This record gives sequence, structure tokens and C-alpha cells, in this order.
Amino acid sequence: MSVDAKDPLSSSLLTLMALAIGVIVANLYYLQPLLHQISKNFHVGTARASLLMTLIQVGYAIGLAFVVPLGDIWPRRRLAVGIFVLAALMMGLAATLTSFTLLALITLVIGLSSVGGQVLVPLAADLAEPAQRGRVIARVMSGLLLGILLSRTVSGLIAQVAGWRSVYWAAAGLLAVMAIVLHRVLPDEPAREHVPYRKLVASVFSLYVTQRQLRRRAYFGMVIFACNSALWTTLSFLLAGPPFHYSNAVIGLFGLFGVAGVLAANAAGRQADRQRAHASTIVASLLLLVSFVILALGRDSVILLALGIMVLDTGMQGMQITNQSVIYSILPEGRSRMNSAYMVSAFAGASIGSFLAGQLYAHFGWYGDCWLGAGLSVSLLIPAVLWRNSRQVVAQLSVADVAP
Repeated sequence: MSVDAKDPLSSSLLTLMALAIGVIVANLYYLQPLLHQISKNFHVGTARASLLMTLIQVGYAIGLAFVVPLGDIWPRRRLAVGIFVLAALMMGLAATLTSFTLLALITLVIGLSSVGGQVLVPLAADLAEPAQRGRVIARVMSGLLLGILLSRTVSGLIAQVAGWRSVYWAAAGLLAVMAIVLHRVLPDEPAREHVPYRKLVASVFSLYVTQRQLRRRAYFGMVIFACNSALWTTLSFLLAGPPFHYSNAVIGLFGLFGVAGVLAANAAGRQADRQRAHASTIVASLLLLVSFVILALGRDSVILLALGIMVLDTGMQGMQITNQSVIYSILPEGRSRMNSAYMVSAFAGASIGSFLAGQLYAHFGWYGDCWLGAGLSVSLLIPAVLWRNSRQVVAQLSVADVAP
């Protein structure tokens, strides 16, 4: 049941792509509510256990740099299915390991093999009508956000009943099923000009030099992902310790507080289509700063922690959709490479945020992570206010995107 790439992007295909993106991106976040349990299982400290989050994000960044660009020269149907199959194999392998060192190595590969969603997002952008692109991106990204939210909750619930290894087995099975479905329903694409792989990868990094708006949005992406990691890498340690002493299941449920981010993503998509990217950027930056103030005040309060999570996810996802709406308008024929360049920066930020969060939590506790997040938010807000030409650029790009 293959869909021709020339057909309009149907609602059912868009929904399926959103679901697939959510399924594979979940690989990056199953770990977060499990870190305290893995720490005990392998008898390692919080700082060392937190390195797993750093490694999975580094692996993802490597995949973004060296795998996702292939989407501009290979049929994305074949590429996406292959990535899903590899991810299923790696998750199944991780479930069998008894060595923390080997788990760390496979975690790196899991990150690399979880980039399938970033092949599908630019495909959806290609299939969308230019005037609807922001909303289409928001819809597929809603699948990604739900994957992130549900991964934390499902991970905690499964681990509570059957242990953390069962989470990996379940994920492997789900990925395998999705690979079969994608093989059947993703559209065929016309042959594209062959580009040598070395030149293709080099062109990803050259975009940082030639595209000013990409540099700016890549910086925003790097900081918001670092902020996100500052929260989620250490939250399970906080919730598992005093005064909360929560179980895996309860810790996983905290992921549901980020549902506000799904609503923010759709609102940001509409604002991007209306050429209001600059205002959305400033609002999102302010929300991130406010969220870490609330989180710091909520060190011993479930209500304030929940509120802080909701505000942070709203700010992050609003900024993320705005960023992607801008960069997908810059170079229509190279959206996979643009997406790759942007997301490499984003997950470089995520890995740095995870590393710093683990170290600061080990030395200064929860407040150390909140100081980190607040500082990052300030470094986001200042350029968000100063870089005033985003709106005009988006308007110019929107015209160029529909020009013959």
C-alpha cells in the first residue's frame, strides 16, 4: 500500500508518520525515569548513571550528522525502514546486557539508530503545501512530543511491574512492527541527483557558514535542548529520594505533565504560518526562565514541580516548532540536510546539558540543576530579544518557497 509522493499529504499518512516519529524518538527518553534503578542494578553513582543520557544524545547527534543527510539522496522510505530495524535490534540487545560498560556502548548506538523520525519530518515538510507547512510540521512534531511524554510514563509503569529490561524488550517489538508498517505505507519518491557521501556530509556543516538564520536557530535549539536535559536527567534522582521516595511508576507519570508542550507546538505552528516567529521566540524564552524559578521553589513541592515541568515543556516545544518552521523554509531542496544541521546542534546541547546536570546534581543537588537551567535560559532570552529580523526573514523565505 505505497502512496505516490505526488499525491497530497493525506491526514491518515500524516497521522501515521507522527506515530512513527513518536515511537522511535521514545528510545531517547525511556532511560530518564529508570536512571536511579539502573544505578542500583549496576552499582554505579548518579554521575556515572547520568552519562547514559549523555551517550544516547551524543549517538543521536552523530546519527543526525552522518545518517539523516542521506535522506537528500536515498529514497527516504528505504532509509527510514532500515533505521527502524536497526533500532529494534539495538534495543533488544540492550535488554540482555549485564555489564554497565557494554550498556553504555550500546546506548551510544541506540542514540545513533533513533534518528528515523528526523528522516520523516522533512519528508512531511516536502509533501505539505507551503502555506500549510508550519501546521504540518506541528502535527508530526506532536507525535514526537507524545512519544517523549508517553515514553517516560510507560517506561516507569513497565519497570515497576517487570523491571527496566522489559522496557527495552517492549520497545524493540514496537519498533519492529512500525518498520513493517512504514515499508507498506510510506510514499515512493522520484530518483534524485546522486551526490558523493563525503560531499553530502560536508554540505551539512557548510550550511552553518552560509545560512545565518540556521546558525541562529541552531543556537536556540542547542540551548532549549540543554535546558530540557537539565531537568529530565536528574528528576528521577530527586523524586526517588527524600522527601518523595516515589516508585518507578509514579516517577514515569511526571512525564504526563509535559502535555502542555503538545498544545504549545500546535500554537507555535500557527504563529509561524502567520509570520510571527520573533514574538514566539521571545515568549518561549521567557517561559523557560520562569520554569526554572518555579522548579527551584518546588524542591519539596509536587505541585510546583508539576507546574515547572508544564511551563518548561510549553516554552521548549513552542521554540522548537518555531525553529523548524523557519529552517524548513530556507532551502527546500535540502530539507534533510537543514534538519540534520539544526538537530546536530540541538542534541549537542542536550548531551552537554545532561553531562553538566549530572555533575552539578552530584555536587550541589537539585538547586545546582536549576541554576544551570536559569543560566541557559538567560543566554537564550538575550539574543531572542536582540535578533529582531526573524519575522522579516520568514516572510521573505515564504515568498521564495512558492516562487517558480
